[in-house]
Amino acid sequence: MCGRYAITLPPETYREFFGYPEQPNFPPRYNVAPTQPVPIVLEDRGARHFTLVRWGFLPSWVKDPKDFPLVINARGETLETKPTFKAALKRRRCIFLADGFYEWRRHGRDKTPFLIRPRSRKPMPMAGLWETYMSPDGAEIDTAAIVTTDANGVLSAVHDRMPVILPEEDIAAWLHVRDERANVMRLVRPCPDDWLEVVPVSSRVNKVENDDPSLVEPLAQPEAAPARKSRPTAKKPLSSDEDEQGSLF
Repeated sequence: MCGRYAITLPPETYREFFGYPEQPNFPPRYNVAPTQPVPIVLEDRGARHFTLVRWGFLPSWVKDPKDFPLVINARGETLETKPTFKAALKRRRCIFLADGFYEWRRHGRDKTPFLIRPRSRKPMPMAGLWETYMSPDGAEIDTAAIVTTDANGVLSAVHDRMPVILPEEDIAAWLHVRDERANVMRLVRPCPDDWLEVVPVSSRVNKVENDDPSLVEPLAQPEAAPARKSRPTAKKPLSSDEDEQGSLF
């Protein structure tokens, strides 16, 4: 599961890393949350491009978004079989710009937040799927979800799922969608343990409105987040493709 992440490196660092021609100038974001506009890289006619999408995948065949779950993650094991993802896996793969993500370790009602980031401090290419949804009135919105897989050894002490983090040499294969016969499922796997470090961070990350550099500063000791108060059951259904889809901490 990936429910929050960070984009803190300079825009030029991402541009050089992925090789897209656009020159976006965006501020650092320390607490990216579902339904927000997020930057992705995709390939179109053999060229890479930067674009913004809504984090929350909507298949083109959905009739009423109000009745469809907020799909922020696409479970890797279901990409080839779920109607939600099958077409996008073949034709609309993308990469989320990120350099860290958050996960919460649970002990009963307590949740302890951690930041997972590359030891290299380079961009962390998270595999994704995107889709353009057209509403009955003709309005279009581009949406996307992060592909997830089983946690690797270093992350398994915190959570049992993680984003698919691509090695630099496989970025081109994931983005290249012109060959629908390509076996990209080989890329849907946990990254090596030594790529990542897991550091405890402030429970301030639990609130979407908190978005500042202090959120990524490691703590000397893990900090348990206060148990949240019970809420009324949400009207929007949760997805069966991932645990706690659409849930905000």
